[in-house]
Amino acid sequence: MAAAIEVKGWCPGVLRPMQSGDGLIARVRPWSGAIGLTEAKLLADAAERFGNGHIDLTRRANLQIRGLTEPSLNGLQDVVTTLGLVDADARAEAVRNVMVAPLAGIDPGEALDVRSLARVLERALAVDTALHDLPSKFGFLVDGGGGVSIAGERADIALRTVGPAVALGLDTPSGTLWIGRTSPDAAVKVALAAARAFLGVRRDRRRLRDLDEQDLVRLRAALAPMLDVVDGDMPAASNRPLGVLSFRINRFAVGVAAAFGRLEAHQLRNFATMAEEAGAADIRLSPWRSLYVEARDIAAARRLVESARDIGLIVEDTDPVLRIDACPGAPACRSTSITSPSTRLASRTRSSCAS
Repeated sequence: MAAAIEVKGWCPGVLRPMQSGDGLIARVRPWSGAIGLTEAKLLADAAERFGNGHIDLTRRANLQIRGLTEPSLNGLQDVVTTLGLVDADARAEAVRNVMVAPLAGIDPGEALDVRSLARVLERALAVDTALHDLPSKFGFLVDGGGGVSIAGERADIALRTVGPAVALGLDTPSGTLWIGRTSPDAAVKVALAAARAFLGVRRDRRRLRDLDEQDLVRLRAALAPMLDVVDGDMPAASNRPLGVLSFRINRFAVGVAAAFGRLEAHQLRNFATMAEEAGAADIRLSPWRSLYVEARDIAAARRLVESARDIGLIVEDTDPVLRIDACPGAPACRSTSITSPSTRLASRTRSSCAS
């Protein structure tokens, strides 16, 4: 029988990095789940200059730069600050955990471009010091209900558009419980109220799903006046397509993944350059350790897929490597049971560094 997965540490940030076997790890949290192409290239340069060139794609849809040292950390912090990707302090950075559907604003099937909701939510988390008491792993999800949905991913508080409304979901031991709907204008207010209600009942609980039934009832009662009742089940499957993605009204996108969630700096730099040539404005991150970009037309999308394949990225969602959940391996991860640094396929333990 395989050993139980063991999770250690916290979610590292740029202002509060975490020590690992290959040096310090700094997590860069893009705003609204997207990073500009110039920003991506500069982060790739910084990963090589100040770290070891390894970049992890995390399940929180963030980027992690590895192999930093105490002296080189300042250089990376300067770059990230210049790019506007760092918060005012470490507590604000730690609480800004918001996953956004990767094709928000690209997929015409979405009822609403939820990036606007995500931006308001992120700003509130960054400036409201009372919310900085949320546990560092407490997270939010914002989904537009399009063809590439993240609604099936776990987050403490979830927002998902359903027709003209936005549904609110709370994480429970059995998954997301969708408890009601509100208007897009009120959605962020309700999500923040849910976070504050959690702080009122949390005691020593780290996640919303750790609440007992009595406290969950209290939390739901506090939110009930702000919500309309959900009528019926909420579809919540997560879709993870790669390659060329075609939408109506001649909109196209491309999805690519990195083996074991690990990008090398040159891959990120080259992919950003190729995405620019395909007509993209930014790179979208997903909780599946894959990247998405828009393409100007079907020909540009196909060229980008082939170019991404040439630099070692995965472009088919049937690739068996995607079924492997791997840690960096020793010595990069102090929690791994795999002793060879070249073997990353079957670790029995997982550190929190890629969660």
